[in-house]
Amino acid sequence: MVTAADRAATTAAAGEAARLIQQTPGVLAVAPPQPNAAGTTALLTIIPKAGPTAAATEDAVHAIRAKVAAIGGAEIAVTGATAVGIDVSDKLADAMPVYLLLVVGLSVLLLMLVFRSILVPVKAALGFLLTVGSTFGITVAIFQEGHLAGLLGVDVPGPLVSFLPILLIGILFGLAMDYEVFLVSRMREDYVHGDTPRQATINGMGHNARVVTAAALIMTAVFGGFVFMNDPIIKSMGFALAVGVLVDAFVVRMTLVPAVMSMLGRAAWWLPRALDRALPDLDVEGERLRHHLTARAASPEHALL
Repeated sequence: MVTAADRAATTAAAGEAARLIQQTPGVLAVAPPQPNAAGTTALLTIIPKAGPTAAATEDAVHAIRAKVAAIGGAEIAVTGATAVGIDVSDKLADAMPVYLLLVVGLSVLLLMLVFRSILVPVKAALGFLLTVGSTFGITVAIFQEGHLAGLLGVDVPGPLVSFLPILLIGILFGLAMDYEVFLVSRMREDYVHGDTPRQATINGMGHNARVVTAAALIMTAVFGGFVFMNDPIIKSMGFALAVGVLVDAFVVRMTLVPAVMSMLGRAAWWLPRALDRALPDLDVEGERLRHHLTARAASPEHALL
């Protein structure tokens, strides 16, 4: 779209833009400028050689913008559904590292407060990244590259919707941290109350694994129901969330977490003294209350009562 102060400037800028765009790699054709009644705005329809979601089309859009930026005397914008989709994808890609760092960083800090440990939060964060990476890989392999696509009713493989990673990370993060807290909180409680690290891990899995299993199966059934939809966007979202829940619950939380906790032993609950003093003690296990009740029961005044 070319906008200028008068008809002559608009016509000149539109003609120059059409010439430059036609010379851009990846452009098949450029339609003649279509001015409005006042002659201050002209539309040029660009037909790329590749499809709207192809990488070559994205390169062509960036190249066109770089070329027409040098045209003076007019305001030129490359817009339309294809260009807007490319812009949204670029913005989300730029925001992804910050978003992921914020999510993972806050989870590490919160789990450090709850479990009074460094390695447990780091393990939880790394497990979440493993879940996200595995889910993205499986989803891309099926919906974008077409492997086993026929089993899920995917007729034509294509690029995933641009906001799927943001949505997937947000939902899976909440579920993953829930499963982590379900399992590790009981391990921490038993360890604080005197069990060995290995026995605390066994107790945590024995008491809470069934809760995590039931919760994961419920969420998998909910998300998996969307796989039967005809809309490929909804189908890909439901599949990615269902796979993410299965990977996180059964591979990461109930397989890798107890294995890592057993190998770490007492080191899993280590926290530097300086950091221990700096962080507020939430006393999730009620250790201070237990000591208070024990001391009260042993006091002479309580014995006289």
